[in-house]
Amino acid sequence: AVQLVESGGGSVQAGDSVRLSCSGSGYTFDSYKSGWFHQAPGKGRQGVALIDYVGGTFYGDSVRGRFIISLDDDKKTLYLQMNNLKPEDTGIYYCAVNWDSWSRPSTTSGYWGQGTQVTVSS
Repeated sequence: AVQLVESGGGSVQAGDSVRLSCSGSGYTFDSYKSGWFHQAPGKGRQGVALIDYVGGTFYGDSVRGRFIISLDDDKKTLYLQMNNLKPEDTGIYYCAVNWDSWSRPSTTSGYWGQGTQVTVSS
């Protein structure tokens, strides 16, 4: 099984930037879709950004223009550059591949990391 590991979370102030990283042992992000999900406190996971196997990207409305998803050149690491952070961006961020639903994903579908916490203070 693929084991994905996120890193880069932390506590920041509103307006700050953070870059999250995700990698898997020996794993290459060349699957149909790879992405990041956000789980706010007390809420379910929702898609934030995705990148497909040809490099196309898509962003959720709340982060479009502020977040950037990318892969390194050998597709071993998935990134999420988070700029101009807002308190509502607080939560756990998960990287995932081949999930089943953008708005209500099942964690038993596809592969998921364990998540990394991002806390944004006003």
